[in-house]
Amino acid sequence: MQKETRMEINHTQFPRCDLIKVAGRIDSYTYPTLYSLLNSLISSGRYNIILDLVAVTHLSSAGLRIMIDMHKICRQSGFGEIVLINLPSRVQETLELTGFLPLYKVFDDQDKAVGYFTG
Repeated sequence: MQKETRMEINHTQFPRCDLIKVAGRIDSYTYPTLYSLLNSLISSGRYNIILDLVAVTHLSSAGLRIMIDMHKICRQSGFGEIVLINLPSRVQETLELTGFLPLYKVFDDQDKAVGYFTG
């Protein structure tokens, strides 16, 4: 049986932040797509990013690395950060086990996360 290596990304731009909804696996095969989008946003000066991970089925070390790297760039810019919403239990456990969960603000829903950047 072949592993599912597909990932889908939906991007919604708000006035003060960007919402990225990710579905599927974030792994060594799929992370370049996510990296490309995040890098493009950051390069254009869009540093406030919400990652909605509700439909993520797997988060590998490659996925963790890209999330940490992009979050670090946003924070170091002095203009923004990446926040997380709708964490599936497996993703939350992965972030907890690696010690990365405290690096992020985590919200239960999109409205709260968008409000964080517009408030």
